[in-house]
Amino acid sequence: MYQDKRTKLYLPDSVRPKASGYSEAAASLTRRALKGFTARSGSPSEDIDWNNFTMRQRGRMLYMSSPLATSAINTNRTKAVGIGLTLKPAVDREILGLTPEASKDWQRRTEAEFRLWASRKDACDATGMNNFDSLQQLALVSWLMSGDVFPMITRRVPDRIRPYSLRIHLVEADRVRTPVDYGGGRYRGVTTGENPHNHNRIFDGVEVDSSGMVTAYYVHSTYPWEITFAQNTWQRVKAYGEKNGLPNILHVMSSERPDQYRGVTYLAQVMEPLLQLRRYTDSALMMALVQSFFTAWIITKSNPEMMPFNETGDGVVGAPGTAGKDAPDAPRSEHEYSMGAGNVNVVPEGTDVKFGNPTMPVASFDTFVKTFCKLVGAGLGIPYDVLVKEYNSSYSAARAALLDAWEEFRMRRKWFVDDFCQPVYEIWLAEAVARGRVIAPGFFDDPLIRAAWCSAQWIGPVQGSLDPLKEASAAILKIQHGLKTHEQATMEDSGGDWNVNVEQLAAENEKLTAAGGGAAVQVTVKPDDEEKEGENHV
Repeated sequence: MYQDKRTKLYLPDSVRPKASGYSEAAASLTRRALKGFTARSGSPSEDIDWNNFTMRQRGRMLYMSSPLATSAINTNRTKAVGIGLTLKPAVDREILGLTPEASKDWQRRTEAEFRLWASRKDACDATGMNNFDSLQQLALVSWLMSGDVFPMITRRVPDRIRPYSLRIHLVEADRVRTPVDYGGGRYRGVTTGENPHNHNRIFDGVEVDSSGMVTAYYVHSTYPWEITFAQNTWQRVKAYGEKNGLPNILHVMSSERPDQYRGVTYLAQVMEPLLQLRRYTDSALMMALVQSFFTAWIITKSNPEMMPFNETGDGVVGAPGTAGKDAPDAPRSEHEYSMGAGNVNVVPEGTDVKFGNPTMPVASFDTFVKTFCKLVGAGLGIPYDVLVKEYNSSYSAARAALLDAWEEFRMRRKWFVDDFCQPVYEIWLAEAVARGRVIAPGFFDDPLIRAAWCSAQWIGPVQGSLDPLKEASAAILKIQHGLKTHEQATMEDSGGDWNVNVEQLAAENEKLTAAGGGAAVQVTVKPDDEEKEGENHV
């Protein structure tokens, strides 16, 4: 029986109110472990935008000072972009009504025109510092380090060497923010404002209309707290051109919540472990360094509690016995001592020498650091083996780590292509068609025709291989049983074009036949040759 507090009646326990569902689990307010766990999540603007400035600075500092953070970002850059994603036009010839030969000719011509623009620093970069491959690398690193990056479309007058006006200017995340006059920075951490002319809301430099559609970005001429004589100005960049509908500025980021308009640094979720691990390793390194010094104390028997003035030495080698009293490292005073190889030193009567017994850091250092690295790698989506470049496990375990990491890199490459590479290509192609350097009938008349002309693939680094012979044999079996095509296998193995390879092989075979012929060597893998799992270590 229990007494109801409202009615003061005594009721049986069977009618006592009982908590159900998550009220007895994750939402419990009575469990001892959860009593102090009070979480309040705000809007994406409050949770992300208002804290982004601090997270960006910390993310950059960790990238510059923490080897693990540097490895995480640079590994993504190397695997997702590498030396640069290569354009491979792949028009939809069925919609365009082109023959295979005509589509291939158009793709080769367009690819050559794009290289003319992309390969020159002064032709594609507004600052003239990077070609398009380097811009990709820089944009990816900036995206991961700061949370987002803004490639702004600018124009230069074409000339005989640079026939295109398109230039890309990468704007770092800090320069896109809400103007102070529009509400940004009035209160500490607040980045939300309003455009007084059209009453659109501004989220950390990103202006959106009443429906939530992005309409403009606000770019400042300088960085926050930058010491410079440059003019302090704001530029409102419309998201899309009014006449041509092409983007005026791109936004490279990945979203983690709906209604999110600014990205979060890639290191945000593991920032505290990375910082603590860096402090721990620095402390262990300093401890090992200090304890590596061989220290001696000179104790005088006349006054054992007193250390005579300047009776210390740094233990220099070769003085004074081998180098003489005039050597630069030789003791300069009778109260200054030194140690050296084969030296015979005389200490005054009534003194004693005590040597320190240094101890090295604890033996658990390696295990502790590895555990932290595994946790950080799990948070970043990179297996420990790939994060620290240590492949000491079995073949199967190492291959599983590479496969797992490759899924993450492929996904991030797809995001990057959609946000940066493909939009830039479509903007460039529109100019190339408008100038008559690329012929694409119906490009400006029908959006479906335009999309068919703009269709393309971006080829980048392929997945690494631990045992190429085994994996090639597996690919051949999949092709023979229809699980994979030759084109898919070629793309995954080398990033090449199977059709181009066949044409090249046909030409080479003709030359070999004319020269007397040649025999191909076939290698097969027998099941007995495969090493057992756990015995084949990389």
